[in-house]
This record gives sequence, structure tokens and C-alpha cells, in this order.
Amino acid sequence: MNIVNSGPRLPSRPCLTLEVVKAIAAAARAEAVRNQWKVSIAIVDDGANLLYLERLDGAHLASAGVAQGKASTAMRYRRPSKALEDSINSGRTAFAALQGITPLQGAVPLVYEGVMVGAIGVSGVLASDDEQIALAGAKALNPAG
Repeated sequence: MNIVNSGPRLPSRPCLTLEVVKAIAAAARAEAVRNQWKVSIAIVDDGANLLYLERLDGAHLASAGVAQGKASTAMRYRRPSKALEDSINSGRTAFAALQGITPLQGAVPLVYEGVMVGAIGVSGVLASDDEQIALAGAKALNPAG
């Protein structure tokens, strides 16, 4: 029995491909290099699984793990990691107890055609600069937006 042709249909949705991930990473890397920032860049899929990790020459060793944690946080909680950092700083300290959370500015969701397909996280410089790099990467997914 061929379930694909005769049974219920599964919905179709966009997802990240290696080609797209590399383009996102290249845009983020270009922003970091342009500003002479030594960072790590992590990209996760819609299940918060690591798809890409790059630690630029001279970036702190710990930045790779932090970038991955930020990206996973943005994906799992479906918002920029800064939103969780802001919540904790505003007194909602219970967020800090959540398992697997990295509530530090520097990661943003990757959204394509209204669907969250992953997230990009950056670590290595000031938090606002990390986010600037992540946003440059995210823009590669939707250049007109």
C-alpha cells in the first residue's frame, strides 16, 4: 500500500538546507570580519539541533559553546535570546532555572515565509555586537525583509 499517494497528506513546510545554512553563516561571518570581531557562529534547525558551528580565528574557546546555547535557546523559546535575558533582568529569575537555557543576547530566530526554521547564535564580543552579527546572518535568509 502506498500511503503517500492514497492516504492522508503530511503538510509541507520550509526547512534549512546545507546550502542555505552556509549562506547565512557567510553573511554573519562577513559582518564579524568587517568589524574585526572574533566570534563563534552557531546555527540550529527547527528542533534546536546543531547544523553549523564556526569559531573564527582568535575567538575565545568558550564562545563556541555559548553561541550554540544561545541559538538553541532562541529556537526552543521561539524568540531572540535577549528577550529571556531581559525577563531575568526584570525580576523573572525563575527563567534562569530552566534546563538548557542560555539567556544571553546574541541569538535570533530564523524565519522564512512565516515559519521558524531555526536560529542563529553568536558569541565572542559585546552582546549587542553578537546580536548585530546574528541579525546580519538572519537577513541572508530574507534579503528583502
